[in-house]
Amino acid sequence: MKYDVIVVGAGHSGCEAALSSAKLGCTVLLITSNLETIAKMSCNPAIGGVAKGQIVREIDALGGEMGIITDRSSVQFRMLNRSKGAAMWSPRAQSDRHEYSSIWRQTLEQHPNIHLFQDTVNNIVLNKDDVCGVVTQLGFNFQCQTLILTNGTFLNGLVHIGLNNFSGGRISEHKVTGITEKLVELGFTTDRMKTGTPPRVDGRSLDYSLMEEQKGDDLPSTFSFYKPQPLEKQLSCFITYTNTTVHDILREGFEQSPMFNGNITGIGPRYCPSIEDKINRFAERSRHQIFVEPEGWNTIETYINGFSTSLPIDIQERALREIPGFKTARMFRPGYAIEYDYFHPTQLYHTLETKIINNLFLAGQINGTTGYEEAAAQGLIAGINAALKVKNTEPFILDRSDAYIGVLIDDLVTKGTEEPYRMFTSRAEYRILLRQDNADERLTPLGHKIGLASDERLNNLNKKQQNISSILNILNNTSVEPSVINPLLEQANTSTITEKTKLSKLILRPQLKIDDILNSSIGYNLKEFETTELEESEILLKYEGYIQKEKEVAEKLKNLKHIKIPSDFEYNKVNSLSSEAREKLNLIKPINIGQATQISGVSASDISVLLVYFGR
Repeated sequence: MKYDVIVVGAGHSGCEAALSSAKLGCTVLLITSNLETIAKMSCNPAIGGVAKGQIVREIDALGGEMGIITDRSSVQFRMLNRSKGAAMWSPRAQSDRHEYSSIWRQTLEQHPNIHLFQDTVNNIVLNKDDVCGVVTQLGFNFQCQTLILTNGTFLNGLVHIGLNNFSGGRISEHKVTGITEKLVELGFTTDRMKTGTPPRVDGRSLDYSLMEEQKGDDLPSTFSFYKPQPLEKQLSCFITYTNTTVHDILREGFEQSPMFNGNITGIGPRYCPSIEDKINRFAERSRHQIFVEPEGWNTIETYINGFSTSLPIDIQERALREIPGFKTARMFRPGYAIEYDYFHPTQLYHTLETKIINNLFLAGQINGTTGYEEAAAQGLIAGINAALKVKNTEPFILDRSDAYIGVLIDDLVTKGTEEPYRMFTSRAEYRILLRQDNADERLTPLGHKIGLASDERLNNLNKKQQNISSILNILNNTSVEPSVINPLLEQANTSTITEKTKLSKLILRPQLKIDDILNSSIGYNLKEFETTELEESEILLKYEGYIQKEKEVAEKLKNLKHIKIPSDFEYNKVNSLSSEAREKLNLIKPINIGQATQISGVSASDISVLLVYFGR
């Protein structure tokens, strides 16, 4: 019973890890405590959002599965931040929770290299400093060449509702013991984090007429670049608000809140706080947004986004019923908080292999992140690198200028995190390069090179790039007479022209969109192209200067990455380095100068010292 790769945990991270390793030719055993909860959406029934949507596009571009399965299980699609610059556009989809999980299981079951097994891993087997297998609760001993742990919130998980707490990885699911204890014994450092989820209610008990309807896009797009199939019908979400009465009721339960009475010691997500944390931290606000989200096509269960809480159940119910539209709300299950173990990600290489134990990889919330998308991205990279390690080939590492996934992993392993890490566009210094529309251009060639992205994906990309080139050629070589274009310019509230002008020059105006030209008489030769190709062509024209500048900056940093640092380099012998830099460099052990520049506490003068030391 020996496998190339064993993946422990079948959440969003574990699923991507198992599938990517299998696609690269490895035999994979995916072990989970419950086969009925594969890829379960433990929190909101949605994929994507600001920066997260870019990550899903990147997963898809590399040959991962999250984007495809999201498209197949979506009930609504929206492109967020359309009113802002293209670097901020972020796709988001509401999913059918049960359909999403079901399709993921089917996908895993249909791959011949993947074996599924229901059991709980509670020990790791080593051969000196190399991992070589796992032992399960039922007494099975499975051997492997590489091991990926994706345990999510299950390691010594503790659920909190009011003054009550009980063990569990999710409500009604058992916690996992043994793994944390084993890793600590081996020298790993661990800590506790906290996350939470809101109550779910019976959608039939809500009065939607008192809420604001939030529909999907009129022309919905998709996450996947591969055979996109946009939604033909969509479900609406709704927006309502808390009020001072709701806040007063919630405050009555503060003495019984595990957040405020010391029962919870783990640090929660700063950017997705509980409702009690919101009204405590932002006491001056009289209301907070509540998003009412359907959980699928064939269920009445409804997710109350923005009302995450661990207050007593009676307080939750009373407060909910004071929200407009919730007067007769019936709760399906209460909100709760959960504490769990995580491992400081500075103990990992950029491949997500641990520095202490060879062939052991960690991915997902076990590394201190929060969010389905961040977890899936780590699972994909861990799965790729575990397979490449088995094949004894070069590791796969994404740069910060390559992808948001590169930013995510670099932040984790060089800076670490003491609170649940969530991706934002502001974390990426090259976000004009890392747009959602060009993820395939950035990453599909890389995915194809290692054997993950198919030939068909690469052919589709080549066709798209040829079409964009044709569009740009048309815009750059087509001049229009003032009499033809001026009515359109007036309609767009921009100044008219007095002489023939190239279309590409007119497109540079912020008031004018390529859609305006497409829908006019002069856009006849653009109608054969896809909307996505036209949009990207417009972006390339409007942001040409900014894109070029970011490319130049990224290239300079990449040059520093050619200067390698030996893994056994003794920083303590370099007296010119600051004491903080020596401490951080010894802890992180960057593999090159470029990575050293990203470490918090390593200054520009420290980098200069290293450059001089290495003869540069």
